[in-house]
This record gives sequence, structure tokens and C-alpha cells, in this order.
Amino acid sequence: MWPESDESPQPLKTGLTTGCCATACCVAAAQYLLTGQATNIVSVTLPKGKIVELTITDNQQLTTHSTRAATIKDAGDDPDVTHGATVFVELLLKDQKGVTFHAAKGVGTVTRAGLSLAVSEPAINPVPRQMMTEHLEHIGELHGYDGGFEVWVGVENGEQIALKTMNGRLGIIGGLSILGTTGIVRPFSCSAYIASIYQGLDVATTNGHTHVAATTGNRSEQAISDYYQLDEMALIEMGDFVGAVLSHAKKLISANSGLKKLSICGGFGKISKLAMGKWNLHSQASSIDLTFLADLAKARGANADLLAAIIASNICIDALGHCFDHKIDLAEAVCQAALEKVDRKINGKVKKIELEIWVIDRQGNLISFSGNAAG
Repeated sequence: MWPESDESPQPLKTGLTTGCCATACCVAAAQYLLTGQATNIVSVTLPKGKIVELTITDNQQLTTHSTRAATIKDAGDDPDVTHGATVFVELLLKDQKGVTFHAAKGVGTVTRAGLSLAVSEPAINPVPRQMMTEHLEHIGELHGYDGGFEVWVGVENGEQIALKTMNGRLGIIGGLSILGTTGIVRPFSCSAYIASIYQGLDVATTNGHTHVAATTGNRSEQAISDYYQLDEMALIEMGDFVGAVLSHAKKLISANSGLKKLSICGGFGKISKLAMGKWNLHSQASSIDLTFLADLAKARGANADLLAAIIASNICIDALGHCFDHKIDLAEAVCQAALEKVDRKINGKVKKIELEIWVIDRQGNLISFSGNAAG
């Protein structure tokens, strides 16, 4: 087994979601409004009952009935684009009971059907809304407050940060989404990224796209997009999370969403992992097995010298090059093996959907393909 990285495993720190940060800001703002006391540290109860403390970096009264509170998001060791961003809430007291949510600067607005929120709603997901509502209602009860709250949630520079996300493709315009289902960000679980994959598939099928392509990066996306001339909405940048694509696609198929064809496209190394049955393609979750590649080449007629060269390769691209020199189509063999794994996971014994696996080279050119027809 050839590791892709020589980094030794280290303990990784968890972080907190933007939804948790917004909840903390609500707590600080409400306490200031109802008691006149500013606080630097607030406690938030997460959906599973764990209590966490967050530091409030800004807590000021705006008017007699409104305040602003802010905190800095710490995503721990997760590669999250919102790590270090300032999440803020502007809170206004209102006579009517209940909590109403709005998008402040840096938080987007939903413009397409298919998400868990209605069109024109601020992109504040259901669990963060529930967390903020429960904490505000609890503070109101503690201080004998009978009214309600207007909540504006924002993220400083959120419009610019959102350009690094898939929000625009999902139809979330003007900024980021406020996310989180547990309140906790687990390193390299990339829960926000996986959530955007689910949302992308939902939006595509809700808007009538029957063919969706999932890609590992920009080059593979461009290659498959150029080949099929797919609408941007039908392109899902899955990164390393092919398992998330497959599990959600399977749910959509069961729900008769109209999805008829799924194409998966990536570089040779990533698709080699998929051919081994790995559903997370990140280097910390799976490695390329050169012996596995040698076995595929052997089944296609590779001689002993070629097999030895494959196993001795420094990187998988070298193995591909050795096979090319010997007129062994290792890329097609990898596509076929990956297709078998994906087909087994999605279709089982009955072909419900057409599946394709594509491999690109380092220049972004499509170099091999394997597919099956549904029915």
C-alpha cells in the first residue's frame, strides 16, 4: 500500500458551525436587551444536549429595542472556508410572540426551489433556526418577557467568502448559508460540503434535470461539462465525497425524483480509489494500492516486468504511464472496476439508472470511460 501523504496522524480539533455561532450571538444580544448587561462569554446547548461556550467579540446596543452581537467562527482543524469569519446577529424586540429571521449583510437568500427553505427565504437552515428560537424563548421566559424577536443574521465579508462555495450554483444569492445539524464541525467530515452536495442534487432534480454529473474538481467538471454541454445546475462538485453523492442519489431514485443518469468524473488517482470501493477519496481516508492496479493490469495481459514496474511506481500516474507504454489500458480497467462498485451500490440487481465513470489526465482531458445503460 503506497500512502499518498507522509504526514503522521495527529489529534484533530473539532469546531463549531455558523448556526451555533449565530445562536451564541442571539443569546448575548437578548441578554443585553433584557438585562442591560453585556457579556463576553455565552453558553449554547447543542441539539444533542452538549453545552459549549463561545466568546462574544462585539456586544453593543443599537437602539432602545435592538442590539448587535458578534463572534468569530472557529472550525477547528476542518478545512472550512468560514473559519475565522465574524458571524453577527442584530436583534430587535417586537410585540408579537415568535421569532422571525432575516438575512443581514453576508448571508444569502434562496432563489431556487429544491432546498429545505422556500424561495425568498434567508439562507438560515432549519436546525440553526430551531436552536436560535429555543434559546431566545428560554431567555424570554427567564426574564418574564412576553414579546417576540426579529433576528438578522450576517457574516462579515460573507459575499466574498460565498464565492468559494457552491451557493451561487444552488441559487443562494448574496452571501453564505447559516448551517449545522449538530452544532459541531468534525475535522475532514466537511459536513457543510456534504450538505451542499445534497442540496445540489435536490435543486438539479427539482428543476427537471435528469442527467447529473458529479466531479472531483474544476478540471473534471470542465471536461464533463464540455463533453455533454450540461447546465451548471446539473454539475455537482463532490470533491472527495463520492459516497455522499451515491447515498443521496439512491434516495432520490427511490423517491422517483426523475434522475435517470449519473456521470462521475475525476482524476486517475481518485477514480482508482473508487475502483477499490472507497467512498471517501481524501488522502487521510484512503490510499492508492499499487498492487490493486497491478492486478487490474495483469487481467489485461501485463507481463511480469510491467507488473513489477507498476508496484515500484512512486505515484499512480507513473503506473498509468508504464501501462500506456505497453498498450495496456489501465485507465479503462479502473473505470470498469469503479463502475462495478458504483453500480452495486446504486442499482443492485435491477438497473434503475444509467451510470458512467470518466477519468481525466492532468491536463483535464477525458482519457477513458465505462458506462452501463438502465433498464
